[in-house]
Amino acid sequence: MSTLRFKALETLPFKDFRKDNSVEIPAKLSELFCENVFSENTMREYLTKEAFQSIMDAIKKGSKIQRLIADQVAVAMKDWAMSKGVTHYTHWFQPLTGSTAEKHDSFFTPIEGGRAIERFSGNLLIQQEPDASSFPNGGIRNTFEARGYTAWDPTSPAFIMGTTLCIPSIFISYTGETLDYKAPLLRALHAVDEAATNVMQYFDKNVTKVTPTLGWEQEYFLVDSALYQSRPDLVLTGKTLLGHSPAKGQQLDDHYFGSIPTRVMNFMKELEVECMKLGIPVTTRHNEVAPNQFELAPMFEEVNVAVDHNSLLMDVMARIAHRHHFHILFHEKPFAGVNGSGKHNNWSLATDTGENLLSPGKNPKKNLQFLTFFVNTIKAVHEYADLLRASIASASNDHRLGANEAPPAIISVFIGSQLFRVLEELEKVTEGKLSPDEKTDLKLNVVGKIPEILLDNTDRNRTSPFAFTGNKFEIRAVGSSANCAESMTVMNTIAAKQLSDFKVEVDALIETGLKKDEAIFNVLREYIKQCKNIMFEGDGYSDDWALEAEKRGLNNWKTTPEALKQEMNQKFLDLYEEIGIFNHREVEARNEIKLEKYSTVIDIEARVLSDIARNHIIPSALNYQNRLIENVRGLKEIFDDKEFKTLAKEQMSLITQISGNISKIKLGVEDLMKAREAAKATSESQKQAELYCTSVIPLFDPIREASDDLEMMVDDELWPMTKYREMLFTR
Repeated sequence: MSTLRFKALETLPFKDFRKDNSVEIPAKLSELFCENVFSENTMREYLTKEAFQSIMDAIKKGSKIQRLIADQVAVAMKDWAMSKGVTHYTHWFQPLTGSTAEKHDSFFTPIEGGRAIERFSGNLLIQQEPDASSFPNGGIRNTFEARGYTAWDPTSPAFIMGTTLCIPSIFISYTGETLDYKAPLLRALHAVDEAATNVMQYFDKNVTKVTPTLGWEQEYFLVDSALYQSRPDLVLTGKTLLGHSPAKGQQLDDHYFGSIPTRVMNFMKELEVECMKLGIPVTTRHNEVAPNQFELAPMFEEVNVAVDHNSLLMDVMARIAHRHHFHILFHEKPFAGVNGSGKHNNWSLATDTGENLLSPGKNPKKNLQFLTFFVNTIKAVHEYADLLRASIASASNDHRLGANEAPPAIISVFIGSQLFRVLEELEKVTEGKLSPDEKTDLKLNVVGKIPEILLDNTDRNRTSPFAFTGNKFEIRAVGSSANCAESMTVMNTIAAKQLSDFKVEVDALIETGLKKDEAIFNVLREYIKQCKNIMFEGDGYSDDWALEAEKRGLNNWKTTPEALKQEMNQKFLDLYEEIGIFNHREVEARNEIKLEKYSTVIDIEARVLSDIARNHIIPSALNYQNRLIENVRGLKEIFDDKEFKTLAKEQMSLITQISGNISKIKLGVEDLMKAREAAKATSESQKQAELYCTSVIPLFDPIREASDDLEMMVDDELWPMTKYREMLFTR
């Protein structure tokens, strides 16, 4: 493998550091927007009025599409796709592997007389049948029970990738259980739409639909492909498992928002062109904090479409990076000592009348509406913080949370000091009916001034996992490699539950004789009292906050096994069943899948670390040690004993240190393999994950430390392993 690594490096001309692949882009990117999407405009052109209206009703009202209409849509899709050179179609779905999946079928159909035609029917559009047992299923499907179904999701537009028509779809088992991220997300979106629309009847009876919106921010690293191939740990695990840090990393803060390197800019340009064609409305690009770390972000979209676009984007980024001789890293913490990568999820609610429900209005009535959804969101997070924490748990995100600008594992809510004072005023509202003076004071001096307050409430607490940023809540703890659907399903589920409970409580107070506004103020007052412990305005990194959070009763689940254990709380199982997101069996299966993935990831890292340390570090160290021994022997032949002891002192010391570190690595690897085998032998997934966390991971450090010591001494022998870190950060 060492020879292969050096051969990979030979392809990299360091003097000119790759030739630039310049990219031609049109003067107006907008001219490319949705060029490869079966968009609303395209549907107007290719569909009959009846078929077009049916699709629109499905998108806006959740109406079912009749089979005859599906046939019309299928023919229109085929004709449009073939006009762009498409030959195949696929149901594009998001199984629980963490990546997308697709099985391509041709439009080509043989007919009698040795002839053939291109055919695509409503049956083929609506459903396909991939193998369900070969995807993660948590025990729901046996190997001999292979059948599963992908079903067309008409709320997310079809698109073209290369010569393939991609049809966004859900993935379910033959017995009906969900096996993907999309199906439960769609259920959660329906639930929050229904609950929020019911609450909106207090404020605007013209509202008939509430749509959750999402704006994600995708962070990533770019590494030259030859350098990437030189590191077996990076190739096999997505992160560097060892290697000393470079002399210069991010200490000078000179990369953040700096001038974008030319090679990277060319990659970004081509990426933006492809995004425009696929209808992904990216608008922001910049250098992130760590060297060779970058970010892009789109405009806000409906959550389901936004999730699909993020999954699609990650596929597209990897393909385009390859064309520019880069490899893209989505791992949350690929390098120690520098910032990791996140995927902030900016969440809000929008009405079909054009309002953002988390944006204050210009009068007290609109601000009471804002406060209703604002406080209910905080209450939802307060009640289901552990579920939200579990939704962002993964082996890779464990390394990021609480380190280098990522929020801690403690779920808290930041709203800004001004809004915090507003809630304190609302907390003082008299129980029951309000006096005329109190009504006036609330409406004019408290609620009425919220827009003015928010004008100055633009600062962000970068250490908060859940922060209000003016007209949305930002879930900052989501990892860069995650599927947004995981956290969005939880967020919309808990919001739906909380808004439904709020409606019941307000209606009950109205029935006792309170006026609507009085009832709302009374319920919000109680919520604020109940939620004060989760609101935190300070430094989430401080040790004092961890102690304070414990006093407040907030949980600090630092590892994935701890976090995932909370998913099986009966409270959460009942929540999912009540809202109609998952049944108990589906929750258990998904929990099993995540625990197995955690254990598998750690197991792979343990094996790769052991292999590199034992089969690459040690042999190189021995080669260097043998050269030192030859040097010492030569010195002894030339000089007398007194001079020899002086001149050979450092070499002798290095020989001793190398032997000591080799011994540490050997013993460390043996201990690691024993711990790994013990963890693997455990049949219960929760216990196995806990053993990998508590018994296997701690044994990484002794091997790393001994290897790093050797690397510092054996620099030339281990050049791809040691110099790599510094070369990686070269522009």
